[in-house]
Amino acid sequence: MKDQETTLPGLTDRLRLDKWLWAARFYKTRSMAAEDVDKGRVQVNGQIAKASRELKAGDRIDIRQGALTRTIVVKAVSTVRGPAPQAQQLYEETAESVARRAQFIEQRKLAGEPADSIEQGRPTKRDRRQLADWQRWSASIDE
Repeated sequence: MKDQETTLPGLTDRLRLDKWLWAARFYKTRSMAAEDVDKGRVQVNGQIAKASRELKAGDRIDIRQGALTRTIVVKAVSTVRGPAPQAQQLYEETAESVARRAQFIEQRKLAGEPADSIEQGRPTKRDRRQLADWQRWSASIDE
């Protein structure tokens, strides 16, 4: 732990979950981290957590980002948001999570481009009228 203290500024033994997620660079802002925690996308030790939950080293965090869930083990707790190499020293991703992420990336590469299924571009105004079965109203028609 002595060697980490010299490389990681702001080390502490406990810290709020939203602050740690921000410091570890999982979210761009602390408010974005708190919002995802409030939506139930972040679990600590298998339980849905609040943003104010205090983290300590050894806690296991599950973060759902889109269709992917990452599992992280907290190695250190820092109040300072430093550069990416320092932030990566705060956590360790589990082997299962790394494998899931690699598989997800591979599936995205193999999946077709959604735009390729469109045979032609955006419909014209005339096409949209025909699609909606829209009747133009006119005062002269009612007479």
